[in-house]
Amino acid sequence: MIHEDSKVLVNTIGGLTDVPGILVGTAEDESGRTGCTVVICPNGAVPGVSVVGGNPGTMETDSIRPGTKEDPVQAVLLTGGSRFGLAAASGVMRWLYEQRIAEVPHVPAAVIFDLLYARGSNPPDAALGYAACQAANNGPVKEGNYGAGAGATIGKFYGESMKGGQGSASIHIPGGPVVAALAIVNPLGDVWDHGRIVVGALCPDGKFVNQTKLMLEGVPSYLFSEMNTTIAVIATTAQLNKAEASRVAALAQDGMARAISPVHTQWDGDTVFCLATGADSNYYKGDAAITVIGTAAAVVLEKAIIRGALAAQTKITNGCTGDGA
Repeated sequence: MIHEDSKVLVNTIGGLTDVPGILVGTAEDESGRTGCTVVICPNGAVPGVSVVGGNPGTMETDSIRPGTKEDPVQAVLLTGGSRFGLAAASGVMRWLYEQRIAEVPHVPAAVIFDLLYARGSNPPDAALGYAACQAANNGPVKEGNYGAGAGATIGKFYGESMKGGQGSASIHIPGGPVVAALAIVNPLGDVWDHGRIVVGALCPDGKFVNQTKLMLEGVPSYLFSEMNTTIAVIATTAQLNKAEASRVAALAQDGMARAISPVHTQWDGDTVFCLATGADSNYYKGDAAITVIGTAAAVVLEKAIIRGALAAQTKITNGCTGDGA
């Protein structure tokens, strides 16, 4: 019953920009089949990270782990183009420098693999990262085939894939902080909501395969082993240090596990960042705060994943867009 109530709390149109001081910008290449999303915190934010996928593509994650210098970050980049897409970070850094936000901007990043869907389009580069920054604002987060979600796909272990995308959700804990999530939904597995598949691998008749069930029944797969990874940013007004922010990011992975199955596989690079702005500095600290904020992070990430998937329901055949399903 508690789990069901938590779903109701985040059934809103809110998103990551409900956290004051957070800006989100997106840019796509000319084909519209790959892109990048930048989350900017001009006043800086305390970072954390949780990397649990077996095949991650990341940058600057070591510098934000607990035990390292307590420096803030000014932005997080989520990008398509696999590791080629990390080049977009230089454009983000250049924009932050030009805006005098930081002399040496700190921009952690994570990638999804969308190269097959992008069909030879140039991966995101410095120019595209710069364009995403120019588009950044505190308005509603675009959902569906925007930014890094432009090339996302869902359900690649059995059957035919469907389109993935970008989603966001938020919650304001009464008497406490705002906690919000932005997700780029590109998993090997299916996306689930309330115990049913809502986007995932399809049978030839258009019905969902249920990849977890077939896997556990020992059915041989038709594996597209590289086209995966779900990446996300959690933002909160809470005041956290790096260790606490990383713990919140780890707890948020529970929301990913509720929304996607199978998840965190050897072919997914699932990564969650956390950004704590500290605007609610009077909110209680310590273990209780981490538990409450982490639980909220899991709830909003689950919702963001479902919303990102549902905003981009298109059937995929051999990496190309087919008829809507």
